[in-house]
Amino acid sequence: MSDANDLTLNEVCEILDKSPTTIKRYARENLLFTEQHGNVLSFNKAEVMRYLAFSER
Repeated sequence: MSDANDLTLNEVCEILDKSPTTIKRYARENLLFTEQHGNVLSFNKAEVMRYLAFSER
């Protein structure tokens, strides 16, 4: 079950300005942690924002 702190794949793509393929690769390589609910991936918003801050250095 997702909550208000979860982001969809499309939301993460927009925030990080990356393609869905790239975001899925980041998840596979454990650069971003995901949870899977059926066929839907969800991403923790705080973790995505931390990744964004780190990648902008």
